[in-house]
Amino acid sequence: MSVLVTGAGSGIGKAAAHLLAERDFKVAVTDLDEEAAQRVAAELDSFSTVLNVTSRQSIREAMDEAEAAIGPLDGLVANAGVSSFVSFLDMPDADWHLMLDVNTTGVFYCGQEFARRLVAANRQGSIVNVASMAAKQGRIPWLSHYVASKFAVVGLTQSMAFELAPHGIRVNSVCPGYVTTSMQRRELVWEGKLRGMTPEEVFELYVKDTPLGRIETAEDVARAIVFLLGPDSSFITGEALAVNGGAFMD
Repeated sequence: MSVLVTGAGSGIGKAAAHLLAERDFKVAVTDLDEEAAQRVAAELDSFSTVLNVTSRQSIREAMDEAEAAIGPLDGLVANAGVSSFVSFLDMPDADWHLMLDVNTTGVFYCGQEFARRLVAANRQGSIVNVASMAAKQGRIPWLSHYVASKFAVVGLTQSMAFELAPHGIRVNSVCPGYVTTSMQRRELVWEGKLRGMTPEEVFELYVKDTPLGRIETAEDVARAIVFLLGPDSSFITGEALAVNGGAFMD
């Protein structure tokens, strides 16, 4: 099975690419940061290319290159995303549009291009969209744009799943919690400044919010992604799987 992963140069995407390779999937490592993608691909002895999820042309070119290198794609992990901390009242238009462009429109563009290829070739496949626990409820300060973008991913996932099911294409999402990544390290600093706390103090708040008592790793999320791509989830579609150690339980 051949899978393309977006935002695979670091964090959850990198962990997913590694685990997929360990499970004998063929992996196309893609990222806006071409050097980061190349580093991960070198670790896996795999293929990499640059991919900008806000550009349809970039997506088409990356998928064309991936299929030439590792064969027809069977799976897509739409993982690429961004975040920032800004109060709702102070939200600049640029911050709002960037969040929606990358986190939501990017998922739409990638999923549509991938699904069109499968349908044209009469092939079945699986898509996993990376959302967030912020897609489960919006009681999170300074992240209204991020919350909106991730709620949209869950809704889009459900709609995609319904429309694509007759073609044998499954679509699910994962909703990670507080994940130890480079993005989270930046967020600890941003949130600390807004709260008047140190990053270490904010980190402890995250731990206290998580009933299982630890911060989740990118590998925790990767295991859920690989499950949803593989045969053990062959009758699961349209789901938003919470992978968050119990934080923000519904």
